[in-house]
Amino acid sequence: MNDLPTDPPSPKPDAATPARPYPNAARPGGAGGNAGRIVVLGNEKGGTGKSTAAMHLIVALLRDGRSVASIDLDGHQGTLTRYVENRRSFTESEGLRLHMPDHRRIGGDDAGRGAADPAALQPDTDALIDRLAATHDYVVLDCPGTDNALARHAISRADILITPINDSFIDLDLLARVGGMPPRVLGPSVYSQTVWEGRQRRAMGGGRPIDWIVLRNRLSPLDSRNKKRVGATLEELAGRIGFRWLDGFHERVIFRQLFLQGLTVLDLREDGAGVPLNMSHVAARQEIRRLTDAVLGRQAGDDAGAHAGTGASEGAAPALAGL
Repeated sequence: MNDLPTDPPSPKPDAATPARPYPNAARPGGAGGNAGRIVVLGNEKGGTGKSTAAMHLIVALLRDGRSVASIDLDGHQGTLTRYVENRRSFTESEGLRLHMPDHRRIGGDDAGRGAADPAALQPDTDALIDRLAATHDYVVLDCPGTDNALARHAISRADILITPINDSFIDLDLLARVGGMPPRVLGPSVYSQTVWEGRQRRAMGGGRPIDWIVLRNRLSPLDSRNKKRVGATLEELAGRIGFRWLDGFHERVIFRQLFLQGLTVLDLREDGAGVPLNMSHVAARQEIRRLTDAVLGRQAGDDAGAHAGTGASEGAAPALAGL
């Protein structure tokens, strides 16, 4: 296991006042001393915005006064780890005071070129999750964009599972087989089965039901017929499979630009960020807030993009039978 803690940034040598990160801590282990909530971002398909969503959620929770740990389960690519490292470097070079998570990476070698056997890493992963959950309000896990034993196991540890998908029937095929015109659901698909098995393992271990959130990413600003059909299909699937879905992040250049500095759209008002805030950025901040509100379980200020399936809202364990 490659266990890399994120240390506080060093002060800028020529700064008049040493730069320090904002305090992460609120209530270790969550309110009342209970274990922190575990949030898993998972999808077997790459390029859906998992790491971007993970980093923005982490910063949003930190800015909300929560203590947050993060774990990168992608031993090969390690995008979230790179994001955190870029953030640390930018903080140090510019003397900024930015919120930083307590970050770890599992599964990569020291050079970041390979990964250990995912199944063999499960005991170490469980121990790390338990240790971090005992001292933080939230532990955010970013899974690889592929199917492996560690990613499947992470689902069974999730209090909240967030599955970002691109706004297309190609990505929707991950949740269910959809065909015909108009589109209709033909049966369960690969990732729904994986989540179902994770729910079963969690139930057998006495865990609480998984709150599954499907995040509809790369939305087009145009109200097209295909966009409406994807939304209608998601609405049907939400009740039958058991998830709630959110309108997530629109296609914005800013999300790709900020990675190199390790910044999020929530940081753009900080002195020294160097990116002027515009109306598109303000809209992006609202998208992040909607996701954060869903994770925190509070009513969003703008709930137009929030949708709950009956299976998710009633807390029932939905069956794949009938799909």
